[in-house]
Amino acid sequence: MTSTEPPDAWYSSRAEEPLDPTFLSLEDDEAAFFHQQTGIKDKDALQDHIIAVQREAFSVWPYPCIRHFGFTSLKISRLPPYSEVLQLGRERKHAVLLDLGCCFGNDARKAVADGFPAEQVIASDYQAEFWSLGYTLFRDSSESCGIRFVQGDIFSSSLIDPAATPSRTVSADPIATCVERGSLVPLQGHVSALHASAFFHLFDEAKQVEVAKRCAALLSKEPGSLIFGTHGGAASARAFEDRDAYAHSPESWATMWMKQVITDGSIAVEARLIPREQLLQHSAEIVKEPQGPAAPIPDEGWLEWVVRRI
Repeated sequence: MTSTEPPDAWYSSRAEEPLDPTFLSLEDDEAAFFHQQTGIKDKDALQDHIIAVQREAFSVWPYPCIRHFGFTSLKISRLPPYSEVLQLGRERKHAVLLDLGCCFGNDARKAVADGFPAEQVIASDYQAEFWSLGYTLFRDSSESCGIRFVQGDIFSSSLIDPAATPSRTVSADPIATCVERGSLVPLQGHVSALHASAFFHLFDEAKQVEVAKRCAALLSKEPGSLIFGTHGGAASARAFEDRDAYAHSPESWATMWMKQVITDGSIAVEARLIPREQLLQHSAEIVKEPQGPAAPIPDEGWLEWVVRRI
């Protein structure tokens, strides 16, 4: 999902295509998660509930990942660094997890369900309506959920200001300060783990560099701090043919971070391309999507990646 509004034309062109409820297919752990989070025990009732929320969300913005129920995929817990993130939540004092481009907040809720303290988790998206629909989807509230949210445009300096000098100290509750100010600036230099999935591939090559720099501004300099996620990639880096977006290869992705974003040698980057045919957990979002130029991501597969402070 995105934390800034993408170009209208390509997304709007698909808005009138009818939604297909057969795209909803939950893995066993996803079904267990949604049953537990929503309190809905009946399988059919749960599916009806998810489909109803999908329809409402699609009217807010017609993302392919909403059409294909990508918001039901527990992306964060599929990623190799996930155990490190949970360990940070257990062992690092005041560790902060940021879910950037959070949409309904399924990944943030998953991390909390697995033990990351809710009061140390913050989520952000351009579309505040999606976060509100998350309360509908999970049948909770801001109080019972416990995860806090800041709406904003990733390219706005009011949300993240790479030119600002990070404060050496933070308030007792920096997330509360963020919510009060409607900004992530109070957390710059203090985020322990930043998750961004189905996000970078929405932008062209230059804008991906800018997004990466803004993520880097948030990241703590403490060793073990990390930025991680997954998004559409390619075996050889290339631009999309039909819109202003870009698909990195594992090699170009690592080079971008080390040569254009954090250039002082303080990070290590790992990235791999998962071929489309091996993508089991993204089946609703990717495998059932049309291939070729009209596809929302390149045919090759998805990048899984982590940028880690060393």
